[in-house]
Amino acid sequence: MTQDGIPPSWQAVLEPVLHSQSARKLGGWLRQEEDNGKHIYPPRGQRLAALDLTPLNTVKVVILGQDPYHGPGQAHGLAFSVPDGIALPPSLRNIYKELADDIGRAPPTSGDLSHWAKQGVLLLNNALTVEAGLAGSHQKMGWEDITDAAVAAVAQGAAPSVFILWGSHAQGKAARIPELGPQGRHCVIRSPHPSPLSAHRGFFGSKPFSRANAFLNEHGRGAIDW
Repeated sequence: MTQDGIPPSWQAVLEPVLHSQSARKLGGWLRQEEDNGKHIYPPRGQRLAALDLTPLNTVKVVILGQDPYHGPGQAHGLAFSVPDGIALPPSLRNIYKELADDIGRAPPTSGDLSHWAKQGVLLLNNALTVEAGLAGSHQKMGWEDITDAAVAAVAQGAAPSVFILWGSHAQGKAARIPELGPQGRHCVIRSPHPSPLSAHRGFFGSKPFSRANAFLNEHGRGAIDW
């Protein structure tokens, strides 16, 4: 599929889709794009960072993004996150503002969310690559089958988990997973996207962080140190 190896904890649940025609087509297409000189973010070796930093058996919270940031140096494989030292993108600034209002934590200066991932927060984009400067350019190229399978694996697991769905795109993806319906055992938190275009329509004040921790504590899974 790609030159990034699937982390061991995810191999069994992703193996069927990785051998599919769409995954093989995706891998060939990505190689061809790079051979043709296209700049693709994040670089090889970081594209599966969300799966690598958050093994399947450790997932407590899933936060779904659409696709990686498309500016130089921004994308490093975790939805909404940027490496330390990179300016905070607008959506992440709004996430930090809601974090401060929700649980009283001062907004961090670093945009690196690896510490969330290492605690069991799966920061998964729908498409795991993007062409430089072209948001959404790798949507519907085959990543969706793989990321759908990852989300479904968490939803089908025995442990009650939290799914934080920001915006219609994430909510539409989750709607394809039966276990996330009204009768599911998981906590599903829906709100508008944190983008400046929509954050004031209900993202601010939605309190996703305290709600997630309340559910995790109630089910004996342990809170996230946001």
